[in-house]
Amino acid sequence: METFTEDDDDDLDENNEELMEDGTLKPKKRKKRKNALYEMRIRAMCAANASSLEISYLHLMSREPTLAIWIVDAPRDLLDVLRETATRHTLRLFPGFASIHDEVHVRIADIPILDSLRDLRRSHLDCLVKVNGVVTRRSAVYPQLKMAYYDCIRCKYTLGPFRIEETSNSSGGSTGGGDASELHMPNSCAGCDSEGPFRLNATKSKYRNYQRVNLQETPGSVPPGRVPRSKEVIFTNDLIDAARPGEEVEITGVYSHSYDYHMTQRSGFPVFATFISSNHVRKKEDASSAANLTEADRAQILELARDPKIGDRIVRSIAPSIYGHKEVKMALAMSLFGAVPKNVDDKHRIRGDVNVLLLGDPGTAKSQMLKYAEATAPRAVYSTGKGASAVGLTASVHKDPMTKEWTLEGGALVLADRGVCLIDEFDKMNEQDRTSIHEAMEQQSISLSKAGIVTSLQARCAVIAAANPIGGRYDSSCTLAENVELTDPILQRFDCLCVLQDTVDPVADERLANFVTSSHMRSVPTSDIARAVVPDPDGGGGTVGVDPDIIPQDLLRKYTEYARVNVRPVLRGSTFDQEKIASLYVALRRESSSSGGVPIAVRHIESIMRMSEAHAKMHLREYVRDDDMDASITMMLHSFIMAQKFSGRRSFQRSFAKFLSSREDKAHLLLHILQDMMRNEAMYQTIRQSQRSGTEKGDGVLAGTLEVLLEEFESRARDRRIYDVSEFCKGEALRDAGYVLD
Repeated sequence: METFTEDDDDDLDENNEELMEDGTLKPKKRKKRKNALYEMRIRAMCAANASSLEISYLHLMSREPTLAIWIVDAPRDLLDVLRETATRHTLRLFPGFASIHDEVHVRIADIPILDSLRDLRRSHLDCLVKVNGVVTRRSAVYPQLKMAYYDCIRCKYTLGPFRIEETSNSSGGSTGGGDASELHMPNSCAGCDSEGPFRLNATKSKYRNYQRVNLQETPGSVPPGRVPRSKEVIFTNDLIDAARPGEEVEITGVYSHSYDYHMTQRSGFPVFATFISSNHVRKKEDASSAANLTEADRAQILELARDPKIGDRIVRSIAPSIYGHKEVKMALAMSLFGAVPKNVDDKHRIRGDVNVLLLGDPGTAKSQMLKYAEATAPRAVYSTGKGASAVGLTASVHKDPMTKEWTLEGGALVLADRGVCLIDEFDKMNEQDRTSIHEAMEQQSISLSKAGIVTSLQARCAVIAAANPIGGRYDSSCTLAENVELTDPILQRFDCLCVLQDTVDPVADERLANFVTSSHMRSVPTSDIARAVVPDPDGGGGTVGVDPDIIPQDLLRKYTEYARVNVRPVLRGSTFDQEKIASLYVALRRESSSSGGVPIAVRHIESIMRMSEAHAKMHLREYVRDDDMDASITMMLHSFIMAQKFSGRRSFQRSFAKFLSSREDKAHLLLHILQDMMRNEAMYQTIRQSQRSGTEKGDGVLAGTLEVLLEEFESRARDRRIYDVSEFCKGEALRDAGYVLD
C-alpha cells in the first residue's frame, strides 16, 4: 500500500513548508504525488457513485501513528477534518461530484482491538470502538436534521445554516428537553435584532438518512448462565440497510451517550443512555464472500476444481473429525452447495435448496453434523425443536418500542434467507408448530395476516433437520414412517432422508475407537503428536496424521461460496439419460405403493434434479452430466431403501441394481473399450508391416508390443459418458488383463 505523503498534509494545514534536518525550512513539492492508493480509491468511489472512502487503520498506524492515536481518542473532531479533506480532494478531481453527493464520508476499517458489548464502560465513552454481534431488529429509515435554517417570524429573515451533529437527536426523543431543532435555535435575529420567535425552515434545511439497529451478542460469546446483552447502534447516510436482521456484523463506531429523560424521571437521578454511532460495518460472511475473494483465492479454487476427484475430497472434508457416514456427508455437501432455483414465466417458482433429514440412533453425531454445517455455511441459523415455536420459526408481530406501531420480526427461517436453517430435535416439535413450516419448505415464503398486516416474507433457505426415532432407537423391522412421528406431507418435502443406525460390528467398532482415540490425541495442543515429537501411528509414519485429500476448512468455505454465487449448471437433454429417470420414477412409485415406506411423489423427480445440479456445482461445471445424475439417483435410492424394513432391503437392492452404476460396471466397459482399441491397433500394425515386408525396417520393434495413447482412450471413454479413468488405470482390472500404464 502507498503511504500518506506531503500532499495529504497540505490538505490538513496551511503551512506549506517542512523542517529539514539542518533546521532550515524548505517548501513542499505539491506536484510530486505518492498517495496513489487513496486517489485510486476515490476514483473507484466516484465511478460507483458512492460516498464512502475506506481507510485502513493498520496502514494509518504504520505511517501516521500520531494521527491514528487521535482518531481513537478524539474520533469526532478527526473524522470531521478527514471528511472535509476527502471532500475537498474529491471535488478537486471531480468538480461535478457535488451534484451527486454533498460530502465524502471517511470509514475507518481494520481496527485491531475487538471489544465485547458487555465490556463497554465509562472509559470507552467518546472513543472509537469495534464490536461484533447479531442484528436482531432494525427500524425504518427516517430523515435526520443535518443543516438547519430558521425564519424570524417578525421580519421573515432567514438565519443559517446551523450544523447539527449526528448524536444531537440520536436518543429517539428520549431526551425530554426538546428536539434538536429547538436546541440549536438562534438567540437573536440578525435582521431585526429581536429575540424571536423563530421557526424551522423545513424547505431549506438539509437532512441525512437515519436508522436505528439493535445489536445483540453472538450466542457463542455469551458466558454460561448469562443473558445476551444488546446495544443500540445508529446508522446514518449510506450505512442504512447495511445489515439485515439475523446477520453477524462487526461495527466500528463512536461509543456515545445522551441524557435519558424518562429513565431520569423514574429513577430520580440523572441517567444517560449509551449507544454506538457507527462509522464502518463489515458482515461476517464478507471475508469469504465471492465478491471479496482475491485473485489468489480464485486461482486456488479453479485449481481444486480441475481435480477429477474433487467430489470425493469435498465429502471427506465435510466434518473430518467424524468417522464414516459418507452418505450423510454427501447429503450435507449437496445442501451446502445448493441447486439452481427456477422461475417459470415469473409465475411458478421452483426452489433450488436441498432439504435433508437425519434420523437415527443416539450417539451417531447428528447434532455434530448440524453444528458443522452452521460453522461452514456463510449464513446459518440454528434452533432446536423444543425451544422453537411456530412464530419463532416463521415470523411474529409486535409493537415497535420507538414508533408504537405494529411491526414484523422474522423468525429463524426468515433470518436464514439465502442460507441454511438447522433444526435439531425435529421430532420434539409440536404438530401445530411443525405444520407452520410446510409453506416455507416448498414455496419458500411465509404468508402472514395478523394485526392488519397482510404480507409474504421470503424464506429461501435449505432446511437440515435431525430427529430421533420413537422410543430412542431405530427399529429395523419397521419402516421409516413407523419409526418417527412425522406426517407424509413433511417427509415428502425433504429431498434426502438419511437413516443412521448404531449397529454392532467388531471390525467397524475397533476402527471407530482407534479414530476417536487418535483424534483426541491430536487435539491436545501439548501432546507429543501435535508438536511432531513422535510420529502419528495413523499417519503412515509421518509426523502429522492429516489426510492430504482433506481440503482446509477456510478454503472449503470459500469454494462453497464461490460455487453458490458463480456456478449455475443447466440441464441438457444430450448430457444425461432422461428415460432412465422416467423408468426409475415408475419403479419407485410401484414399489412404494406396495411396501408402505416413504411415499414417492412428483417432488422426488425435482429432488433428483436438484441433487444432480448440486453435484455439478461441487465440480464447478456449467452443465449436468451423467455422473452427476448417477450420484443423485444413488442418494435417492439409498434414502428409499434405508427407509424400508430390513427384511426387504436386499430385494429392493436387487430390483434397483440396474439404476446404479457401480465401479465394476465402468471397469468392464472401459476394459471393452481398451480391448477394441488394441484390436484396431494390432490390425493397423499388421497392415503396416505387410506393406514393409521387404525391408529390414519392417521386422520391427513393435512386433510384441502394442501402444494406445491415454488421451485417445479418455476421449473414447467420454463418448460413453465415463469422465474419470484414473481409478481404472491404477486398478487391478487393467493389470489382470495384461495391460501396463506407461
